[in-house]
Amino acid sequence: MDNELNATYITFDGHVDVQKYKYLYFVIMFTAYILIICSNSTIVGIIVINKALHEPMYIFIAALLINSVLYSTAIYPKLLIDFLSEKQIISYSACIFQWFIYYTLAISEFFLLSAMAYDRYVSICKPLQYPTIMKKTTINIFLILAWILPVCQTSVSTLISANKKLCYFILKGIICNSTIQNLHCVSSAVLNVYGLIVFVIAVPLPVLFILFTYTRIFIITYGSSREVRRKAAQTCLPHLLVLINFSCLSAYDVLLARLETNVPKTVRLIMSLQIILYHPLFNPIIYGLKMKEIYKHLKKLFRLDKLN
Repeated sequence: MDNELNATYITFDGHVDVQKYKYLYFVIMFTAYILIICSNSTIVGIIVINKALHEPMYIFIAALLINSVLYSTAIYPKLLIDFLSEKQIISYSACIFQWFIYYTLAISEFFLLSAMAYDRYVSICKPLQYPTIMKKTTINIFLILAWILPVCQTSVSTLISANKKLCYFILKGIICNSTIQNLHCVSSAVLNVYGLIVFVIAVPLPVLFILFTYTRIFIITYGSSREVRRKAAQTCLPHLLVLINFSCLSAYDVLLARLETNVPKTVRLIMSLQIILYHPLFNPIIYGLKMKEIYKHLKKLFRLDKLN
């Protein structure tokens, strides 16, 4: 029975003084989770309710924020349970499932940011063709691909990992990420090569595409009026901030986290917390406060609350 348990369950070894600070960890992460759910859901609700915001840019923003809610929900409930538990363990099947959801939604974020970049490119660089190019059908295709492609890409790695034999049962982290491959008895060359291919498709290629489109936008608007340049900066810079932040953290998670380096446990914990905290919390702030139309509706919403 013990052997079966050891073969089925793995232990998280990324927590720092969890028994000593478990209530502090719990309160901080629970508060963050509630803020993520409420802030993202509020902006999505505003976009859904107001027909004036049923434009491609705002639809993609809503999809990005829904993605953040799903991403957080795949991580936070288990993390909160671990903080209050004597042992931080998870079944291998549940770990594989969390790993699948975690990377599927992370890849989706890059694809959605790419769709947003393309929308801004067409809007600013080809304004006369915008209604023809960014039709409802085009938007639906982008949204479907942004979620279906990551599922297909991640499914292959999931199936391979699920059938691998485990020789190690301690995971250096607080969530099931790429370090799960270090638990396998034999390192799979196929899995490593495929993972690298997926990483290139999911991160560098979208990043290069987004940088290319925004470079074109800034070049074209450079010779335009000040108002046009201001509008371009207002819509593009928030996207670039999200992109740079998420790209750096994703690169660390996929590449550095898999290296057998003597990184202090505290540093690993801080980096892991940044990965799961930053973009789900910052996305609604960036898109809610920096996007003029959304911010206008937010002010109207809270003003009505005060009147009532």
